Amino acid sequence: LMAGVGGAGRKGNGSYGSSSRMSNNINLNKNPDSSISISKMDLIIPFSPDVPCDNNGQRMWWAFLASSMVTFFGGLFIILLWRTLKYLWTVCCHCNIKHKEAQKVNNPMNSQADGPPKNPNDKDDAPASEVGWMTSVKDWAGVMISAQTLTGRVLVVLVFALSIGALGIYFIDSSDPIESCQNFYKDFTLQIDMAFNVFFLLYFGLRFIAANDKLWFWLEVNSVVDFFTVPPVFVSVYLNRSWLGLRFLRALRLIQFSEILQFLNILKTSNSIKLVNLCSIFISTWLTAAGFIHLVENSGDPWENFQNSQPLSYWECVYLLMVTMSTVGYGDVYARTTLGRLFMVFFILGGLAMFARYVPEIAALILNRKKYGGSYNSTRGRKHIVVCGHITLESVSNFLKDFLHKDRDDVNVEIVFLHNISPNLELEALFKRHFTQVEFYQGSVLNPHDLARVKIESADACLILANKYCADPDAEDASNIMRVISIKNYHPKIRIITQMLQYHNKAHLLNIPSWNWKEGDDAICLAELKAGFIAQSCLAQGLSTMLANLFSMRSYIKIEEDTWQKYYLEGVANEMYTEYLSSAFVGLSFPTVCELCYVKLKLLLIAVEYKSEQRESRFVLEEEHPSTLSPKKKQRNGGMRNSPNCSPKMMRHDPLLIPGNEQIENMDANVKRYDSTGMFHWCPSKDIEKVILTRSEASMTVLSGHVVVCIFGDVTSALVGLRNLVMPLRASNFHYHELKPIVFVGSLDYLRREWETLHNFPKVSILPGTPLSRADLRAVNINLCDMCVILSANQNNIDDASLQDKECILATLNIKSMQFDDSIGVLQANSQGFTPPGMDRSSPDNSPVHGLVRQASITTGSNIPIITELVNDSNVQFLDQDDDDDPDTELYLTQPFACGTAFAISVLDSLMSATYFNDNILTLIRTLVTGGATPELEGLLAEENALRGGYSTPQTLANRDRCRVAQLALYDGPFADLGDGGCYGDLFCKALKTYNMLCFGIYRLRDAHLSSSSQCTKRYVITNPPYEFELVPTDLIFCLMQFDHNAGQSRASLSHSSHSSHSSSKKSSSVHSIPATNRQNRSSKAREARDKQNATRMNRMGPEKRWFTDEAENAYPRNIQIKPMSTHMANQVNQYKSTSSLIPPIREVEDEC
Repeated sequence: LMAGVGGAGRKGNGSYGSSSRMSNNINLNKNPDSSISISKMDLIIPFSPDVPCDNNGQRMWWAFLASSMVTFFGGLFIILLWRTLKYLWTVCCHCNIKHKEAQKVNNPMNSQADGPPKNPNDKDDAPASEVGWMTSVKDWAGVMISAQTLTGRVLVVLVFALSIGALGIYFIDSSDPIESCQNFYKDFTLQIDMAFNVFFLLYFGLRFIAANDKLWFWLEVNSVVDFFTVPPVFVSVYLNRSWLGLRFLRALRLIQFSEILQFLNILKTSNSIKLVNLCSIFISTWLTAAGFIHLVENSGDPWENFQNSQPLSYWECVYLLMVTMSTVGYGDVYARTTLGRLFMVFFILGGLAMFARYVPEIAALILNRKKYGGSYNSTRGRKHIVVCGHITLESVSNFLKDFLHKDRDDVNVEIVFLHNISPNLELEALFKRHFTQVEFYQGSVLNPHDLARVKIESADACLILANKYCADPDAEDASNIMRVISIKNYHPKIRIITQMLQYHNKAHLLNIPSWNWKEGDDAICLAELKAGFIAQSCLAQGLSTMLANLFSMRSYIKIEEDTWQKYYLEGVANEMYTEYLSSAFVGLSFPTVCELCYVKLKLLLIAVEYKSEQRESRFVLEEEHPSTLSPKKKQRNGGMRNSPNCSPKMMRHDPLLIPGNEQIENMDANVKRYDSTGMFHWCPSKDIEKVILTRSEASMTVLSGHVVVCIFGDVTSALVGLRNLVMPLRASNFHYHELKPIVFVGSLDYLRREWETLHNFPKVSILPGTPLSRADLRAVNINLCDMCVILSANQNNIDDASLQDKECILATLNIKSMQFDDSIGVLQANSQGFTPPGMDRSSPDNSPVHGLVRQASITTGSNIPIITELVNDSNVQFLDQDDDDDPDTELYLTQPFACGTAFAISVLDSLMSATYFNDNILTLIRTLVTGGATPELEGLLAEENALRGGYSTPQTLANRDRCRVAQLALYDGPFADLGDGGCYGDLFCKALKTYNMLCFGIYRLRDAHLSSSSQCTKRYVITNPPYEFELVPTDLIFCLMQFDHNAGQSRASLSHSSHSSHSSSKKSSSVHSIPATNRQNRSSKAREARDKQNATRMNRMGPEKRWFTDEAENAYPRNIQIKPMSTHMANQVNQYKSTSSLIPPIREVEDEC
């Protein structure tokens, strides 16, 4: 709109094109320099010279606005009128019905005379069909607009797209005047806008038909948008005029953007939906308000005759609204009209609130999404694994330290961590240090969408970490089992390696149909392995340290000084690997291969995995390759790698066909001495009251060579799982008389809870008390025990981590400070009724192959063999007060761990990465430390939660034929000549050739390299010494020995009699009461038993010497079985020490390699 101004010098073209004069009363000044005079205000209608307009010069904006208002209020009036008439009709009909019913009641005869009664259904037949037709149309319209069908979704998306298209046309037309003359047939944008609005009109009709409440539908936002945008288009065609008007209201359709994306399954997460909702509301409000300011500022106020208008583009109005919402207000653009300013007053209130609320929330969602959202993009030729569960700085750092160790040269695996909590700053810094191989995504494995984000279907494996320090282990296991279920449900073929805290919870994994340990699924039970490591230390002290160092990746640390750390660290550098045997080894026996690998290749062959033609072995997987052990500084794999097809297959023969096993056939098959699998000693269940010892009873009972287990726990403590500690000590490859008695010292309330899993094991006793009481410790003769184990079952709910091990540390220091007399308590040293091991050199318990070689007498508690379980690694510094370990020293470098007197559950963290790279390691470790736990046994325990007795059949007795760990003393026996300056390699070859024993380490006195007369009694572990390593007489040698059936013949009657009477005696077989009146009778019986034993031994010396000699043709027994040597060969030959230094023959099986 323009005001006619005199002296403007117009030549017919103004700012809006040509103009038409509406009045002749205009005074014009022809001189351009003269002053401007306005005699009368004239209104000029802008028009295009190509589009003819009317000659009246009238502004027609009111016609466009009136069309919208008439449509809105006219429709509203019709709806209200319809409702009013319907209401009145209903009321009148209701009154008429009541009146007729009253007449029927008053004149019943007249109503019957009128005719037969009408069927009430006949009256409703006519409207029923009409209502049904309307209902069907209404339902069809509802389906069309609700996107329940494909057609409906297409329609909804099309309406939204056309609305955005109409908004785009408005953006284009906003550069033109607010009102202009346009020819519909020549204006292309007006034609497109007309087509869009016709479609909107049809869609409005569908929505109106489908609406249940017409009144509320008429007042909806989308309906109001249609009222003020559709009718003006038809008026434009009629008047050949265009008015921008309220077309900006199409921007309100953007609010439905998130709904459209949800219909298309593009938005699936709550964060994405929330983000799109916030953005669409903010943008639609912003654009709509800018359109209103653009309209009023370019039009002016009507009561001012539109003279106060200002030319503002639409995008300048958008800028004005943004600085207004942000409360900046630069002042470069502002509203001049009264309508504009009034609108800004109200808009700034709502706009400021919306800006302050929506913008920060949008920014937070966008930043979080960019940081830990998104999906993993796999790299071609590079595998990736997914790690989930307990993701903390400690667990992740321990995992990455072993998984990404520099010795793993071929690691081409990317690690993807998935956790529902964003990492803290320290953990985030750790991820950044390993950004080339580590990625973190925020999410949960219980959400299939998050599993898809990390590409779990293409992952090489999924590793689940457990919280070892949680207060409720069962709840933690349940969480990890749910993670396994979710992952297996999403992708059944994925390989899963999970940590479990409690042994009994492993049974729940067997309920998952897709869980298959044969395909690589493994459950690393921390309680089972921890107890197994400690149990093996009871048989061979220091073994827990050696095995823990083997499956962990340790860097080689070179020390020049001749200290114990030098030899210990050289052993620590050994690592366990799996390689294929070369075809050159086909036809060789296992001892020959072991000797060749050790002497020539500097490798220690410790196990062979093979496929049997008759039945599967415990080490059978899919391929055939041996597990090897080598120092990291040596060439590890030289000459050992070959094709799997070249590996020799080995066959296992029936043990009943082996010479020396005739006693198996003659055993009483009706006596249940083993469990149903034949892997463990078994006895009928005993009531806990029968195995409880009072302090006075324990003091009057002689205990020696036993295992004392000090346990801290109460009624509320989590169960440790003492069954896992007892099972390796009751393995069936021990004869009954070789079983070490076990005495538990602790809270009776706690031990009652554990007893359900212990009542089927023989030689188990309980002394109620506390391990901190010296009276209780002296009552169980702790100075005569073979091992004292200190465990803690207290909940890990202490804020200070250093205080988690306070009870165990106090008990350890308490025992080490105790003093004992140089006697054995109530007995004389020369008593014939009892002779402690180590006191009598003729005792079979002092064989050079002994489970644990002890000193003749112990006068101080510091010499008692102890192994202490720790929760916090840093607390190891408090166990030895005389060491100089730095508090920041890693656990494996500390003296207590090197000596085998401390064990922490954190050393088992390395098993996760070790199992991933070598799935045989977990099988080998479990075979060595658990005493024979198999998947079949786990299935039985899952059914009954207890061992079940079984008859001694040839099949179950054959399961006893497995190796065990022993410690070989060098100060006496067949290897005494090598103990003083001999080479370890000569000892290795002699033990392997002559006695079929596999040596793999040394347990040496800490100060053995010193010439001091007062040496410390502490020992440390040396793993796999080199061939030329010099031996000293005080060394103890770790070795693997096979089971010997003949070792139990001389005591068969003793074993059967003691076993049969075990359940009826109040004292368990772990204690031996010695009344003074029976000592003489017992002494005579003992001498008779020894004489009979010696005679039996002498009768068998001949064939044994023929089997094992130093002659070349007999150096390698032809029928030694090539199979993994087991863990329990500690005490089985003790009875033969008194008659010969020759170790009895080992059970033999022919092989084919």
